Amino acid sequence: MFPQPGGLIEQVEAQQIQPIDTYLDFDAINATLIPGFLDAARVNGRYYGAPMRMAVKSIVWYPESYKATGNPTEFESVQQMQQIGDTIKSSGTAPWCVGFESGPATGWPGTDWIEELVLRMWGPDVYDQWTKHQIPFNDERIVKSFEEMGKLLLTDGNSYGGRTGILATGFGDAMNPAFESPPKCYWMRQGNFVSSMLPKAVTAELDTAVGTAVFPPYEGGYAGQPILGGGDIAALFNGDDPDAIAVMKYLTSDKFGAEWAKAGGWLSPHKTFDQANYPDETTRRIADMASKADVFRYDGSDLMPNAVGGGTFWSGMVAFTSGEKTAQQVADDIEKSWPTS
Repeated sequence: MFPQPGGLIEQVEAQQIQPIDTYLDFDAINATLIPGFLDAARVNGRYYGAPMRMAVKSIVWYPESYKATGNPTEFESVQQMQQIGDTIKSSGTAPWCVGFESGPATGWPGTDWIEELVLRMWGPDVYDQWTKHQIPFNDERIVKSFEEMGKLLLTDGNSYGGRTGILATGFGDAMNPAFESPPKCYWMRQGNFVSSMLPKAVTAELDTAVGTAVFPPYEGGYAGQPILGGGDIAALFNGDDPDAIAVMKYLTSDKFGAEWAKAGGWLSPHKTFDQANYPDETTRRIADMASKADVFRYDGSDLMPNAVGGGTFWSGMVAFTSGEKTAQQVADDIEKSWPTS
């Protein structure tokens, strides 16, 4: 089981992993998976692993009180959200609840924002070129994605607490001000896993206390609806052991995970998984939005070398969010840090 594609690809390059088309019905599994999921395990045109668990990150969470504003609860585009956000801000409330603090990993939630925008503004092909370093990190399109994040979150009044608040607030606590009376902010973009980090009173009544919407496309960018996320990938080391193959067939099928789903905190990467297995309507909504995606892409920082994806990209987000450095300066710094071998 590989929680990040990079570890799997290292084993593939060491010729330790068997291609899935040698023991699985590739066409059958590809037909049930959310489009694009298998691409993270592709090396030189062949696929070496298949997902058995999914995480969805492209979720906008909002409190029940948001509905009283009369603003839309589904969004057509990032630009429309900006317009709605300006209306919310004019009433004295920040539209966004944001937290990038995560101890030694502070900054990683900000990398998700850049990945969401690169995927939406420029599409999955450019996204893949970026994460594989086939284009430089400081490509002008990536810089523009940073600048777009700045407009969304760092414009005065757009995020509760401003720049300082974003960097001082734990990502799991970011939405807490939304549940105050009156709310201090309304929207949080974060993965499905954050539901367990919300206040206990909220998690106890999750379906009625919060709503969810998919983070929308970017007008003028990629025409489809992408989903950013992650997942655990199952792979088979070289060999033809029939029991190991039987386990792989089950783990990577749309029948796997029913008991896990009922217990909570688990999502299937298959469009055809029986959503009745999920324990609440919130989880079913999230699974449904993922199943309707036109393309799925893994978290970009998990696809990059650790020195970047778990290092300079994180610290670069802190420098950009604080205002210490511009989008261009941060992108230049990260490009210089990319390993040469």
